[in-house]
Amino acid sequence: MTPAPSTDGERAARSTLPLLVEHNARAHPDLPALSWRKPDGAGWATLDWAQVREHTGQLAAGYAALGVGRGDHVLLMMANRPEHWLSDLALVRLGAVPVSVYGTSAPEQIAHIARNCRAAVAVVEGAAQARVWAPLLDDGATPLARLVVVEPGEEGPHLPYAGLTREPVPEGFGKALDTAGPDDPLTVVYTSGTTGEPKGVVLTHRQVIANALALDAAVELPPHVEHICYLPFAHIAERMLGIYLPCHRASHVYLCADPTVVAEAVREVRPRQFFGVPRIWEKLAVAVRAGLAMLPEEQRHGVEKAMEVAREHVGFRERGETPPPALEEAYARMREEVLQPLLAAGGLDRVTWTASASAPMSLDVVRFWSGLGVVIMDAWGLTETTGVATTNSPRTGFRLGSVGRPVSSVEVRLAEDGEIEVRGASVFSGYLQQDGSVRSVVDEDGWLATGDVGRIDDDGYVWLTDRKKEMIVTSTGKNVSPALVENALKEHPLIGQALVHGDNRSYLVALLVLDPEAAPAWAAAHGVDAGDDLTALAAHPAVRAEVDRAVAAANTRLNRTEQVKRYRLLAREWGPATGELTPSLKMRRRVIRDRHATELTELYAD
Repeated sequence: MTPAPSTDGERAARSTLPLLVEHNARAHPDLPALSWRKPDGAGWATLDWAQVREHTGQLAAGYAALGVGRGDHVLLMMANRPEHWLSDLALVRLGAVPVSVYGTSAPEQIAHIARNCRAAVAVVEGAAQARVWAPLLDDGATPLARLVVVEPGEEGPHLPYAGLTREPVPEGFGKALDTAGPDDPLTVVYTSGTTGEPKGVVLTHRQVIANALALDAAVELPPHVEHICYLPFAHIAERMLGIYLPCHRASHVYLCADPTVVAEAVREVRPRQFFGVPRIWEKLAVAVRAGLAMLPEEQRHGVEKAMEVAREHVGFRERGETPPPALEEAYARMREEVLQPLLAAGGLDRVTWTASASAPMSLDVVRFWSGLGVVIMDAWGLTETTGVATTNSPRTGFRLGSVGRPVSSVEVRLAEDGEIEVRGASVFSGYLQQDGSVRSVVDEDGWLATGDVGRIDDDGYVWLTDRKKEMIVTSTGKNVSPALVENALKEHPLIGQALVHGDNRSYLVALLVLDPEAAPAWAAAHGVDAGDDLTALAAHPAVRAEVDRAVAAANTRLNRTEQVKRYRLLAREWGPATGELTPSLKMRRRVIRDRHATELTELYAD
C-alpha cells in the first residue's frame, strides 16, 4: 500500500533544523548555501551545502571542547558574517541554544541577557565588543566564564575564534550531533525593548518549522531562491529569513555585514525575493522618486503613464479579478519597455516576492511601489509568534494597506477592546526565566494577547491600527492611533520621520524630522541655497512653508481628533546608534519623548 502523503503537522513533528541541514547536504551537496564578501571586496566567497555540514560539524567540536553541551545557551554578538551564521548552526547541531544579541545593546541590556539565559560562553566580533563584555567575566551575578573573539589578533586575553576550527574532532563525535528533538529549544530571541527590559522568547524546532511550512503555503518562490541577509540575527525576521527558511528551502543566503550598503548588494545579486522593514522601503522610494524627478519632462510623463497602468493592473489583482486583455497587454508592454529598466537600475528587475513587516507602512509608499509593478506583501507578527502570523500573498490574496490573512499555523481573533489575539502551532513556548524555567503567557485556551490593536474585515484580512500601549488617549477621552497620523505626515518626501504626542492633552502635536536624502534634493529643485546642511534647511522659510503645507494636507485626511495642531521640525535623523530606534528600526517613543521633552512642552505653551 502506498503511504499517504505527510501532512504539514506530521512533517513539523519529526523535523528539526539539524535534520534539514543533513537533508540539504545529501540532496543538494553542490548547491550554494552561504556567500559573503571577500576581505578585499572582490566578489563573493561561497560554501555549498555539503561544505556547510562539514564546517558546522568541525565548529561543533570546537564548542564542545569549551564545555558547551546540549541545552547550554551561547551568546553571539557579531554582524551578519559567516562566523555568526555557521556558529548558530553548529551550536544547534550540538544541541546547544544560540542567542544572538544586538550589536547596539547597552551594557546593562547585555548584562541582563547574560544573567537571564545563564550562558557561560559568548562569541563577540572584536576588541571593541570584548571590552564591553569583559567586566561580566568577573561579575559574581553572571555565569559568563569565557569570551571568544572572532577578529584575528583582537582577542587579547580571550580565546581566538580560529582555534575552534582547529580543535581535533574526537572519534565518534558525530553520534553526539543532530540529536535535538522537535520540542527542544532552538533559540531564545530577546525582544528589542521598545519599553522595559528585553524578554527572552523561547522558540522550539517544532514552532519554527511550523511557521516555515505555513509561509511556504502562502508564498510562491522559485526553488533555492536567493536571500540578502542584512537585518540583525537578533531579530526574529532575519532568523527566519536568513537562517531557518534557507535551511528549510535549501536556498542561498548572501550575507551583508553592513546594512548601509544593502542597496549595492541588491544591484549585484538581483534577488528574486526581498524583505525590508517600512523604513527601508521609504528610503528606497525617496531615492527612486529623486531619480524620476531628474528625468526630462517627456520621459517623466512616460514613466507616470506606465505607473498608472501598473496601479490599475494591481487593482484588478487586489480585488481577485482577472485584468481585461487590453490592460494585460498594456501592462506587459509598459513593464518591459519602461518599468523593468527602472527596476534593473536598482537590482529589483527579477524580484517576484517583496515584503515588509515590523510596523505599519504608509499606504502612499505601498501605492508608489505598486506603480512600478512591485507589490509589497505586508505581513504582521511578533517574536512570540515566531515571526509572521498574518501575511498578504500573491497566491492566496492581498489587500494593500492590510497585513493580510492568518497563515496556516495560527488562528487570529479580536478581543472586545480590539486587541489581536493569536493561537496555534507557531506561538512561542513562553519567556525564559533566570532559573531556567519557561513562563507561558497564553490563556487556558491557548490564546496569546499580542498588544496590537486592529480590525478584521469580512474577507478575513487583518488591518493593524497600533500598539495597544502606544494608543494616545486625549483629555477628552478620544483614542488616537499615532501610527496612522505619523504615516499621513510622512507622505510628503521632506518628512522622513514623525512622532505624534498628545496623551491626556486636548490636541496633538508632532516632532518631524527632515529626510536627509530628500530634503537637499527638494531644496536644489526649488532654488533653496542651503546645500546639504540639514540644520539650515530646517530653519529655512521656504522649507518651513512647504512643511506647513504638508501638515495641512495630512490634516485634511484625518478626523478632528487626529489632526496635528503644532509641530517642531528637527534636522537630526533618529537611529539605533543614538537610541531613538530599536535595531529593527521601530521607534522608542519614550526615549524620543524624554529627549525632546522641552520641545514638546513648548508646543503646548500658549
